[in-house]
Amino acid sequence: MKYIISLVMFLLVSILSHTVYGADSNTVSSSTVTGTTTVDRTPSTASAPNIIINNQDVCTTGISGAAQSAWFGFSIGKTIEDKNCERLKLARSLYGMGMKVASVSLLCQDVRVFKAMEQAGTPCPINGKIGQAAKEEWSKDPTKRPDYNEWKELKENREKVAEIESYPLKDYTYDDDDDFY
Repeated sequence: MKYIISLVMFLLVSILSHTVYGADSNTVSSSTVTGTTTVDRTPSTASAPNIIINNQDVCTTGISGAAQSAWFGFSIGKTIEDKNCERLKLARSLYGMGMKVASVSLLCQDVRVFKAMEQAGTPCPINGKIGQAAKEEWSKDPTKRPDYNEWKELKENREKVAEIESYPLKDYTYDDDDDFY
């Protein structure tokens, strides 16, 4: 829609920019002029649209650009979402409502946070479990880890990876005895 409006405005400016000459009085005069006249009609310039984000609490950034040739102008604009910013704001909101485990769980979806929590000896929550119970749960089903692709490349995890990949179903579940079926 913005592009159509820009095109219509360009055409209107081009049409209306012609100078109209008219008689200012009833005086009649005649003259002969010889020579050449050069008319310089520079085209209008395409302007990049403003991407205005009025709220400071929005995790988006505006980007725009424009190009102009002798006959045609083009401009475009768009917003880009920052998913990490959104995750931080959601985690902050959950923490503010007293839901600390949910806040940490949301942050743990980021591989960097997941690894930091693991290295600190405080594994990320999973299925309502925290602490040592969460650590055991993560070791039972490492495919749920956000860093699973990196985790399976580690030498000490090769046996577990071979066991997981030998099972025909990707999305297996555990029964009450924690054996997969």
